[in-house]
Amino acid sequence: MGAFCYPFIYGQADPTLFDHQNWRQCALRALGKRDFPALTSDYYERDDPLLIEQILRTILPRRGIAAREGEVLLTLGAQNALWIAGSVLLGPGQRAVVENPGYPGWRAILETSGARVLPVDVDAEGLPPERLPPADVVFATASHQCPTNATMPVERRVALLQAAEREGFVIVEDDYEFEMSFLKPAAPALKSLDREGRVIYAGSFSKSIFPGLRLGYLVGPPSFIAEARALRAMVLRHPPGHLQRTVAYFLALGHYDALINRMRLAFRRRRQVMVEAIAAEGLEIAGQGGVGGSSFWMRAAEGVDTEALALTLREKSVLIEPGRAFFDPSSAVPNHYRLAYSSISPSRIPEGSRGSRRYTWRGTRRFR
Repeated sequence: MGAFCYPFIYGQADPTLFDHQNWRQCALRALGKRDFPALTSDYYERDDPLLIEQILRTILPRRGIAAREGEVLLTLGAQNALWIAGSVLLGPGQRAVVENPGYPGWRAILETSGARVLPVDVDAEGLPPERLPPADVVFATASHQCPTNATMPVERRVALLQAAEREGFVIVEDDYEFEMSFLKPAAPALKSLDREGRVIYAGSFSKSIFPGLRLGYLVGPPSFIAEARALRAMVLRHPPGHLQRTVAYFLALGHYDALINRMRLAFRRRRQVMVEAIAAEGLEIAGQGGVGGSSFWMRAAEGVDTEALALTLREKSVLIEPGRAFFDPSSAVPNHYRLAYSSISPSRIPEGSRGSRRYTWRGTRRFR
């Protein structure tokens, strides 16, 4: 992204916010003689106990989740976690509900399982339980709906769990970006309200530390985790030991919390600048969420194809994310796009917004 002046691209890290020094110290410590077993062990039947302890004591309690060691599995990021969950829970002909618009990776994951993919339109409060068709597994992003950023109210979360108990389906909760709730406190995770073991929880450090880390985790009943561990072992055995121990130290020594607080403050400021720039340029917000996050879901004028728009803006050193990929292919809407502020400095946001205005506002027929 460094070659572009205005990178409104989601999920990218800002080197000015990252704690390079303490990350390096944690990595060096993990390479030391004292940690040689953690560095070199073959974690087939378990993961790094220090990292699992930190997830159990530091990360999950913030979401209201109480779990034990045998209920957590480390993965290579959330994408790998969701693939493992889908592969364990679904087979040919089974029914999987996904949000529309929603995370594009779900459809690719589910196609490999042979499951029937059933898209359900989201509204301003996320996935509506009353619209769910008969299903075996429901995939949901309750904290920050992808890509609209809608936050599911607690009442709807309870209704979704009641539907799961009544209809007998399992929920896979992708809890991405919960750490970026800086406008008001994050609502409790679906998993924290689960009393029957019907929620499989997927988390990741990719957005809170950096995307290239590729380290995530699954939380679920011991029987599910045992199957998931066996499947993981067939594909990648386990995440690298040095990576696990480095993250464990980063968490244990308080550096993770300091990084999150720094990102929240920066994102709050950038969000305000984005709001002002969007209003000044007359751009239309389709979804922004009420707790924070790192992006806006946008709507261009009728007749604008944002895939063509993205190519045009790229020539102006402006990067945006076209929205077509988030929709079910049979009902794709071409004029949506996502603007993110995780890696762009506040000083460049207004100018970048001005650079995109004439194209998103006037439509593709005015491209020149």
